[in-house]
Amino acid sequence: MTPGRPPPARPPPAPEPDPTADQASKDAMSNATTVSPAHSASTASTLITNIAALVTNDPSLGDRSPLGLIQDAAVVIEGDRIAWTGHQSKAPATDSRVDADGRAVLPGFVDSHSHLVFAGDRTQEFNARMSGRPYSAGGIRTTVAATRAATDEELEANLTRYLREALRQGTTTFETKSGYGLTVADESRALRLAARHTDEVTYLGAHIVPPDHADDPAGYVALVTGEMLDACAPYARWIDVFCEKGAFDGDQARAILTAGKAKGLHPRIHANQLSQGPGVRLAVELDAASADHCTHLTDADIDALANSRTVATLLPGAEFSTRAQWPDARRLLDAGVTVALSTDCNPGSSFTSSMPFCVALAVRDMGMTPDEAVWSATAGGAQALRRTDIGRLTPGARADLTLLDAPSHVHLAYRPGVPLVAGVWRRGVRVV
Repeated sequence: MTPGRPPPARPPPAPEPDPTADQASKDAMSNATTVSPAHSASTASTLITNIAALVTNDPSLGDRSPLGLIQDAAVVIEGDRIAWTGHQSKAPATDSRVDADGRAVLPGFVDSHSHLVFAGDRTQEFNARMSGRPYSAGGIRTTVAATRAATDEELEANLTRYLREALRQGTTTFETKSGYGLTVADESRALRLAARHTDEVTYLGAHIVPPDHADDPAGYVALVTGEMLDACAPYARWIDVFCEKGAFDGDQARAILTAGKAKGLHPRIHANQLSQGPGVRLAVELDAASADHCTHLTDADIDALANSRTVATLLPGAEFSTRAQWPDARRLLDAGVTVALSTDCNPGSSFTSSMPFCVALAVRDMGMTPDEAVWSATAGGAQALRRTDIGRLTPGARADLTLLDAPSHVHLAYRPGVPLVAGVWRRGVRVV
């Protein structure tokens, strides 16, 4: 059963107007044939018909699989919601119509783990790593220095650039984190900027111990759980910590996440990426929405995940970009763990915003079937955000859809690297 979405501690900041909205409305008009007088935007209905294969993620529909796959399908959008799905021969009358021309439709991708508020890049570090040379650029610290030096305008321009890039590839919901400022002022401004564009905002002051606190990690934990948390909590829904050797140990992570919970923020954890450790079991102990990375797991870790609400979010872009060991998705799925896929888009270890690319990697190198990977990139991501209004195409869900230039969702893995996204609707408006 899909976990319900917990209420945020405070109403999330309202997103800024979408810079693509005006063009999206024009696109919607140019791609729809009006069949009756248009209603107001809040009540107008649109039928997307001639869909070769519709992924609903409702196992009570279609082929009764987890994808709820309907062949020769149609879907009705009314306002910003899905009003109806089913066989196109039974579609109701609507105000306008879009012909999918025998292509596949699936829910918009839900990218539940990204780091998009940053400045600069780490091209040299990546080039050195791929060339087999040792490199000591400072990793995350390099991005911290660039981010601290950037203006608000530069950071937000960078953020919106990658959001547009992700949207063109079918991502309609994204989570993003702070973590590249690591001062009270820089962490709070990162979250303030992110909250203009999404309500899935995560406070990650505990990314690493910054150089200016290298000799006093306990003092930095006190800052993260005190003054910094106070400044950041009004902008965030989630709190995260990098629980790993060289970052924060289990006791520090527990203190940080517990402090966040006391402020109304719900936990998520970077866990077991580089080595076995306490991260996964701490995630389960604290009812974290997700434990992210999950590469190095014991049987006890997997058993804990399987008997919890915590989602294992796998980030294949990180393993691709670092030539690290792939997470064993097959082992998790066979144990009954709920799995999500996400990009981990960041300038150091996974500089991709492409969910289709991550789907292809998961199928090729992590033991997932195409059906499992698509479910994990949509419904799985929704569960990792404890959302029930996204990641599915059933009546009442948000009208976030991706149209593929292919007859089946399987082509996302079958044709890796090919730009297959032919259209995207977000909140009922065609934006791509």
